[in-house]
Parts: sequence; structure tokens; C-alpha cells
Amino acid sequence: MTLDAGSAAIIQLAWARRLGLTDHAFSEALASGERIVRVDEAASTAEFVRLFGVSALVGPQWLVDAAADIPDAEMAQHVTLLTLTRSHGGHGLGAAALFFADDLPLKQPSEEMTVSHGNPEAIELEGQCPPDDVNEVGLSDLENRYTIVHEIEGRRVPLACGAFTEWEGLLAQLGVLVDPDWRRRGLGLLAASIAAHEALAAGLTLQWRTDVSNTGSLALARKLGFTAGGIQTSVLLGPS
Repeated sequence: MTLDAGSAAIIQLAWARRLGLTDHAFSEALASGERIVRVDEAASTAEFVRLFGVSALVGPQWLVDAAADIPDAEMAQHVTLLTLTRSHGGHGLGAAALFFADDLPLKQPSEEMTVSHGNPEAIELEGQCPPDDVNEVGLSDLENRYTIVHEIEGRRVPLACGAFTEWEGLLAQLGVLVDPDWRRRGLGLLAASIAAHEALAAGLTLQWRTDVSNTGSLALARKLGFTAGGIQTSVLLGPS
């Protein structure tokens, strides 16, 4: 599926506000062809974002100076940002692929499913999943949760959870977590679809953010119908 031009503008606005830029920073940079930079001497992280062909760098002046002559394509590689910040205690936070959607096909379950909006089921599901998966999805940071539960031996067992949180009142940052024993059965796709359509009904544009090495999450984003929109690389800075 393709994004409406208006949706791209909404996404850029949300990210501009997220990065502490002016509302029109991305559209102005698109016209000028220049990289957006914001100097923040108190920044605890350095951020490089490439969004619909426009790049932004936020960090201390020494980083902005060091990156001035490095092409955007090279800056988008996490190793570049890590190398530039290593002498200042830079610690890699990874690179994330960014996907977006303003409409998605509705996925219908093959059988009747029970969906819980409660927190206990989501917390229980996290306890059934590997820590790396739990940390990347971050259900605790996604306020709106939709957990698919199944009756097993008289007990409601959480199988998968799709969730989202609002970014700047414009974007819905989505995440999905599935019990390892119940993966490859379409539950992640279904849980994500439920959360996505709740977010769309609330008037939000959808965002899927995942580590560039997470092949399963990348495949799920594409299967859902998301459009690739950019990349974000981040580095935690040491004390100055």
C-alpha cells in the first residue's frame, strides 16, 4: 500500500516535534536539499533520522561538526554514528527501520477469538517470552493493549498482544508480542491488525519501528501492508 502525501507530512511533523525541531523542518529541508541539524549540548543520546529522503541529526556541536562531510547514506549506518561518538563514550542503541501506514486491510480470525484490554494478561504474556523480544516491543510503554487470550484447561492464557501508544498526538507507535509456543500461526498478524485498526479509528497514522536485524518483525510489517519510510540510528553518549 502507498501513503497519502498528507500522511507523509503528518509523519514528518510528528518526528520534527519528537526531535525538537521546528514544525516545518522536514519540508524546508526537502526544498533546500540540506541535512537538518539541531545542536543540543545537553543531549544524552545522538540521533540520526532519515525520513522520506530527508535527514536530521541531533546531538552536541562536536558531533554535528564531525558529521558535516559524511554523506547521509553513510550516516544512516549505525557503525558510523558509533565510530563518531566512541571517543565521547558512545554506546550503540542500534538502528531501527521505520514503516508507516494510513490504512490497512482488516485481518479476520479463522475462528472466534477473545481479546482482553487488561494489563495483567499483557504482563503475563511478557513473562512467557524471551527478554530480548520483551525489551524490543516494550509493551509497558504502549498504553493501548489488545491481548488475544485462549481458554486452556479452564484458564485464560494470553497468546499474543498488539498494542500502540500515541506519538505527539499524531502517530500510533505499534508493537506486537507473541508467545513463542504459538508463533507461526498468524496470531501476530491478527494482534497487530486489531491494534492498528483501533489506532486508525482514533485518527492516528500508523508507525512500525523495529531493529533492522529483526527479520521476523520486518516481514510482519510488510505482510501487514506497511510502507518503508526511513531509518533511525541512535547512540547513548557518555558523560562529558
